[in-house]
Amino acid sequence: MDKRIPELYGSLVFNDRIMREKLPKDVYKALRKTIDNNLPLELDVANSVAVAMKEWAVDNGATHYTHWFQPMTGFTAEKHDSFITPVGSGQVIMDFSGKELIKGEPDASSFPSGGLRATFEARGYTAWDPTSPAFIKDGTLYIPTAFCSYSGEALDKKTPLLRSMETLSREAVKVLHLLGHPEVSNVSTTIGPEQEYFLVDRKLYEQRKDLIFTGRTLLGAMAPKGQEMEDHYFGALRPRVAAFMHDLDEELWKLGIPAKTKHNEVAPAQHELAPVFDTANVAVDHNQLTMEMMKKVADKHGLACLLHEKPFEGINGSGKHNNWSILTDTGVNLLNPGKTPSENTQFLVFLLAVIKAVDEYGDLMRVSVASAGNDHRLGGNEAPPAIVSIFLGDELTAVLEAIENDSYFDKQKKTPMEIGAAVIPRFFKDSTDRNRTSPFAFTGNKFEFRMLGSSLSVSGPNIVLNTAVAEALRQFYEELKDVPSDQMDGAVHQLLKRAIIKHKRIIFNGNGYTEEWVQEAARRGLDNLVSTPDALPRFISPKSIELFTSHHIFTKDEIMSRYLILLEGYSKTLHVEAKTLQAMIRHEFLPALLEQMDKVAVSVRNKKAVFAHLDCGAEEKLLTRLSQAYQKLDQEEEWMEADLATAEKLEDALESARFYHDAVLKRMDTVRTVADAVEADLPDGALPYPNYEKLLFSV
Repeated sequence: MDKRIPELYGSLVFNDRIMREKLPKDVYKALRKTIDNNLPLELDVANSVAVAMKEWAVDNGATHYTHWFQPMTGFTAEKHDSFITPVGSGQVIMDFSGKELIKGEPDASSFPSGGLRATFEARGYTAWDPTSPAFIKDGTLYIPTAFCSYSGEALDKKTPLLRSMETLSREAVKVLHLLGHPEVSNVSTTIGPEQEYFLVDRKLYEQRKDLIFTGRTLLGAMAPKGQEMEDHYFGALRPRVAAFMHDLDEELWKLGIPAKTKHNEVAPAQHELAPVFDTANVAVDHNQLTMEMMKKVADKHGLACLLHEKPFEGINGSGKHNNWSILTDTGVNLLNPGKTPSENTQFLVFLLAVIKAVDEYGDLMRVSVASAGNDHRLGGNEAPPAIVSIFLGDELTAVLEAIENDSYFDKQKKTPMEIGAAVIPRFFKDSTDRNRTSPFAFTGNKFEFRMLGSSLSVSGPNIVLNTAVAEALRQFYEELKDVPSDQMDGAVHQLLKRAIIKHKRIIFNGNGYTEEWVQEAARRGLDNLVSTPDALPRFISPKSIELFTSHHIFTKDEIMSRYLILLEGYSKTLHVEAKTLQAMIRHEFLPALLEQMDKVAVSVRNKKAVFAHLDCGAEEKLLTRLSQAYQKLDQEEEWMEADLATAEKLEDALESARFYHDAVLKRMDTVRTVADAVEADLPDGALPYPNYEKLLFSV
């Protein structure tokens, strides 16, 4: 296996090696120029690329091509066209033109647009993104594209991401030139999204309406054992899971996705995959493919892959850690502090730009991870709180304090790790510990944004992060651009000092799970936007609109459309969940409860028929509990129906989302509490669907 991994890796990708091999030298150079310098692509170059791409795809078994894009559903979309072109006499040739490569025309009216497009305005365009390589999957050539409307508005998640990457590059290069690095001409953001997920038996999954329709269990009492024994994290892989992971790696490697790390996560049946870093837009494409492949490979192994943020109550949910860094075209990681961070001016400027960005636009970072699913885990003892803060660690915090106080930073020498066993090789401690409770933590040479939910497209958080940091760098540049070179060091020091004093409130190295931090954060003036309806209005604040429009990431109309789509998505999610819960209560749980009540009643009657004096107190108590739960669930289900009828009449999107949160979700929680409590009184097999014990411990 290991001998053929290099041959396997990227074998289904039209990557740089294939392009160099298949394209004429002048065409290859022109394409590389486009990719490396964000320049337009000429049609004659596109035609040559199209011919080579088609020939390579056909040689590898492809019969169709598709413009693969990421609409605002959060998923991917594709329409497949064959390469065949009739040439008369009942014959065809395999053909693919530069025009077909560059532009596609899907129906734009059937995707979420938030009012940007009327239903009758159907025309939309997909446009090739040459910076993300094409690939072959299931006999089709997939061409990564952007998606826009007939009038030019972005209808996808890729277009604004590309805009934000270009914006950050432009502002970063300007600052680097001021700092004495004229050799830098381009800066890219790189990300490595760690993906958490659950695996359950497919046959059991198919017996649960809630998992099928909503991705999470809406009912279910905890099994006798959960994660309290702390034995699943990094535990030995079970054979069925190991076989799945092995096949998943191979499928991802074929597509050029650098899957690197795999392991069991904290909760039973929970696992994680982490890739090597890649350029942001490529990493976003890869993560979308990873989620798709996880489901596809799981199905082949008789498993179901759950990507919901909170599939099971009472155990950890799943997140997606967005490891983010900034890299120059000269190979320098701008977030690498080096051996002496206190003397690394370049690092400190970019570090403070990030700190300033997160402090000023922390509410937008919260917006970027807002969803009905993610609301279930943020703030729990499994995920960061909804309060955005930055963990820097002791050394960097001390460096900033020294700058603020104009004092000398005394760097501590590296400390050898003392384990107490002489046979263990010696190594040195890192300069700081890790903080898993921090939403945005510095981890050596990158920041780890840990608030993302497992099913989320990573484009949104990176759009916000790129744009906010670009704005901070723009302001730094404006402060420094007229400073004479012989005074630059002093001016930079004063700029850093002012930024530290103004934005240090966002730095918190302690335990983010405590109530004390919630109170301290309020004292510092940091937002605690607990729910999606709380967070989303910040997306359309004047400050937000100014940020995005000034950098040409979104137009105001594009912002408003996304705001409406997110609100409607939240309400629709809870509506589907409530309707699914109703169906389970009506058609599955209450009938099972009634059947058990009948069995207990018959038992009591039979006992008394034989011996009238026999004590039936235990059965009568059980029957009372079952009956009370039945009546309560029946009543709550009726009230839920009334709540949904009220919700459906609300026309204002924010009012609707708030009602779903305050009324419908609360009603669902009440129903679940009653049902989960009485489930303990039901014998195994009484319910027509598998319980937590079977779901979590059957793989």
